[in-house]
Amino acid sequence: MCASFLTLFPKSTGARRPTVISGPSRIRYHYVLIVVFMLSGCSPKIAPFSHIAYEQSVDLKVDSLKLMDQAELPYSETEKALAKLQIRLEKAFEFAKGRPKNQHSANQWQILISPESNLLGGFLQRWQNEGALNRPFIVASKQLVSAAFDSIIELESGKSGGTSPE
Repeated sequence: MCASFLTLFPKSTGARRPTVISGPSRIRYHYVLIVVFMLSGCSPKIAPFSHIAYEQSVDLKVDSLKLMDQAELPYSETEKALAKLQIRLEKAFEFAKGRPKNQHSANQWQILISPESNLLGGFLQRWQNEGALNRPFIVASKQLVSAAFDSIIELESGKSGGTSPE
């Protein structure tokens, strides 16, 4: 077998002869390769699917969008419901942050709820500062917030062991 392989690279072309591993070294080489491939395949790069995180994301999306619809009302009229929502959002963020290998999800939650962002946290901050918001702004914000929640939900459902919503 080696002789036929070496004829593909005759000495006259200046090609180097391939290194041939034989005997016990060859077995060790294959064993090491197999172990390396198995170990690299066994360690997931992202947290596994969590039904709790998935369900939490879907529930918070629905509740958040429902409350955003009420932003034409004065903030003070919905303050208690908004405070409860913000606590639930913080819990979801802390849950995501506390799971090993879940940095991507935690980052998405942080961006979504940050008062400095142009997503849900920023929307709620603006509502509180201005007292009430106009309908076109609410509609546009809901589209952005809905898309952000969809990203979080899709990331969670795409993790190993997850199911995609249909």
